Amino acid sequence: MKMTTRSLSGVGMIITLGIVYGDIGTSPLYVMNAIISQSGHQGAAATTPIMLGSISLIFWTLMLITTIKYILLAMRADNNHEGGIFALYALVRPHAKWLIFPALVGGAALLADGTLTPAVTVTSAIEGLKGQTLGPLHFSTGQGWVLLVVTGILLGLFLVQRFGTEMIGWSFGPLMLIWFSFIGIVGLRNLLAMPTVLRALSPVYAITFLFSPVNRHGIFILGSIFLATTGAEALYSDMGQVGKQNIYGTWPFVYLTLMLSYLGQGAWVIRHGAEMAVSSPANPFYAMVPGRWQIFAIVIATVAAIIASQALITGSYTLVHEAISLKLLPRLRIKFPGNVKSQLYIATVNWILCAVTLSIVWYFRTSDNMEAAYGLAITVTMLMTTMLLHAFLMQKHHRALARVYVISFGLLESLFLLASLAKFVHGGYVTLLITLLILTVMVFWYYGNLRRDAHLAETEDVSLSEFLPQLEALSADDGIPSFSTNLVYLSPVTKDYQIKRATIYSILDQQPKRARVYWFVTVNEADTPYECSYTIDTLGTRNVIDVQLYLGFKKPQRLNVYLRQIVNDLLDEGLIDDQTPPYSSIPFRRVGNFKFVMLNQQFQDLGVQGEMSTWDRLLIGGRLLLQRITLSPTRWYGLEFSDVIEERAPLFIGQQPDRTLRRR
Repeated sequence: MKMTTRSLSGVGMIITLGIVYGDIGTSPLYVMNAIISQSGHQGAAATTPIMLGSISLIFWTLMLITTIKYILLAMRADNNHEGGIFALYALVRPHAKWLIFPALVGGAALLADGTLTPAVTVTSAIEGLKGQTLGPLHFSTGQGWVLLVVTGILLGLFLVQRFGTEMIGWSFGPLMLIWFSFIGIVGLRNLLAMPTVLRALSPVYAITFLFSPVNRHGIFILGSIFLATTGAEALYSDMGQVGKQNIYGTWPFVYLTLMLSYLGQGAWVIRHGAEMAVSSPANPFYAMVPGRWQIFAIVIATVAAIIASQALITGSYTLVHEAISLKLLPRLRIKFPGNVKSQLYIATVNWILCAVTLSIVWYFRTSDNMEAAYGLAITVTMLMTTMLLHAFLMQKHHRALARVYVISFGLLESLFLLASLAKFVHGGYVTLLITLLILTVMVFWYYGNLRRDAHLAETEDVSLSEFLPQLEALSADDGIPSFSTNLVYLSPVTKDYQIKRATIYSILDQQPKRARVYWFVTVNEADTPYECSYTIDTLGTRNVIDVQLYLGFKKPQRLNVYLRQIVNDLLDEGLIDDQTPPYSSIPFRRVGNFKFVMLNQQFQDLGVQGEMSTWDRLLIGGRLLLQRITLSPTRWYGLEFSDVIEERAPLFIGQQPDRTLRRR
């Protein structure tokens, strides 16, 4: 859901609560529970130092990572008001090619970790119903019915995505305002019963607890502490939807209510430490809620969990869309179900995400098990963002700040990563496996394209300018039937007019294609999100046009719409001849028909390319396989209802004559 304004306003801040803070806002449901589970039951005497130390670590983690790194630093690195790891990469990539590596790793890890967020938040919320009585209904303490309810909620959530969620989205803000107010009030109520817990805001308790004997896990306790800030990366990614001013305006309120909830949970645990069951300790979030508020707490927690899940799902669509536009992922079918520019739907991503999320629910079964695996991949993303932000600060000539930043946050997040590695054997391997699968697809798609183009450039580029006389003569040759008024090739043309030989071969050799105007269109990915511009070069002719189209990574690829507008512009300027058809049902039509030629280039046999390394052969072969099983160029460029011809053409890569061939 795209806001019409990014300026600070009351309405804008309420909408921001619903869009930005779903992930980080639902962390009180499971963070303290994860800390207690990891610490184990050590008796009432150990409860106070564990709670004070844990709350202190949570407070300073939110202060350092969420507030200082993301709110104060990362949000200054906006790409035309857009945020997120791919927007940041698009901003800094002209200055260092190697930055593609942290962008690929960070993006893959962020997508992978997003599969666990809906599972853990919704499961944590529904588990609050265990043992509750709601009218005639009594909920048992078993886990089977919880899994069924969670499955139903998540499945329903994924099913409605294709219809768009614009109308629902406007209600998210008020609901999250109720959520944050509720957790703040309940937390304050418990804090007032034991105000001495406020001592935990001192960093002394955080440092002391890390090295205290009651902390049996040492720095590995940070793996559970880190769960409190996992939504910070999503907060940065959502900046473009609401504007940084509205995030600046709402974060103090969100931070306050989160800390009140954590302080209240800590106060309740200290007061009831001796009563907590050793075998299955109660979730302190629900335990501190007064009995008459319990049902409301479960309902509003479930609503908040659904909102958080919705934010992660739509965030995944946006992330994949940006990766596709930056040529980091294969082309997928993208739909825009709402009336807002940023609201999109990718069916492939939706159902893969659905399958993975439901598999995680049934594999881990309880929120405790999910929490044990949660957060490992996101620490990788944060480290990659740190590397990109360092490059951004260096680019802005803030060298001293860049060094201080990368050293301090690099060490801090490396510490969290080391602590989270303990989760590997407890389920973290699941998200890391998903990360590696996504990363493998990205590597094959991106590097396979680079290696293919590198081999093509060595042998198969020709100069377009050398063929201008033949193209002009063919266009004027009345002896050859007209193939089309406008013949369009999506074939990149370089600054020195180099073009793939297969394109010229298609026009002149296979079957001479006579057209009034030959269009050679290069689609360039722009570094700004919503860039939509073009340049033209007529090469000194009136019928051979080199079009360089620049599209931001958030713009749809509607090539037929853009090209028709370009033709009208050139007709207005008198740069091409009039195309008014003699017969037409459309009044005042002056643009002739179009034919688009797609060259489907394939290898004859990868195995016979002796000059190609095994690694290049693997990368290019993987890229071609992905091309065959993903969206075709025709559908990707929005040409389903246009006149499109697909021609199969070989990739002429270093073909050598077979020296064993001899005449008998």
